[in-house]
Amino acid sequence: MSDLFSLEGTTAVVTGARRGIGFAMALGLARAGADIIGVSASQTTSGSEIEDAVTAAGRSFTGIACDFGDPAAVDALGTDLAARRIDVLVNNAGTIERAPADVHPLDAWDRVVQINLSSPFRLTRAVAPQMIERGRGKIIFTASLLSFQGGINVPGYTAAKSGIAGLTKALANEWAAKGVNVNAIAPGYIATDNTEALRADSARSSAILDRIPAGRWGEASDLAGATVFLASRASDYVSGITLPVDGGWLGR
Repeated sequence: MSDLFSLEGTTAVVTGARRGIGFAMALGLARAGADIIGVSASQTTSGSEIEDAVTAAGRSFTGIACDFGDPAAVDALGTDLAARRIDVLVNNAGTIERAPADVHPLDAWDRVVQINLSSPFRLTRAVAPQMIERGRGKIIFTASLLSFQGGINVPGYTAAKSGIAGLTKALANEWAAKGVNVNAIAPGYIATDNTEALRADSARSSAILDRIPAGRWGEASDLAGATVFLASRASDYVSGITLPVDGGWLGR
């Protein structure tokens, strides 16, 4: 049974791997046996904390810097990765901008949609052909609770993450029969930089905690198991889903 979750002999790309959820995803994949290519805007080629963690788990690490707000940079990354064997692609890099919709800056909207939706599609489009040719591959997107809900003061983020849920289904419909599984993970309220403002607001934080059946904010490490599952043979007949990891939030 444990072989179902083994990633021995595979290479996984994780975007946004330098910190937070991406760090936990990359480390979880490494502990399951995958070599890691970690990509972030400020990722160093050597000496990073994520590299140390992956190599301590006994796997190799390759660091690549890429500005996901720059389409040309994303396309160059796609060309690079297309020349390597990639078994698992985790599209996790993202950003958020908070402002009421009626005054939400248009440049903030454009940047959020570019980083959270357009760049993951561009990168997936570059990497998927090799998976299709081999008849096997795993693609995982990081969605959000706002793939299901509207949120407050984050119109660009909600639009992008709703788009990720739809894109996951669209790509799964095209590629499932070709051996490529496309799925997404929707993290709940996780204690990361993106939720720092919410956690600092005592009233908002209390309201959030009151709705989470688990009774706590999630930790980035809570995402590791779901990532390994969707990257492994254990999920070979799972396609087109957005899996919430939210402490029960959506069940309330």
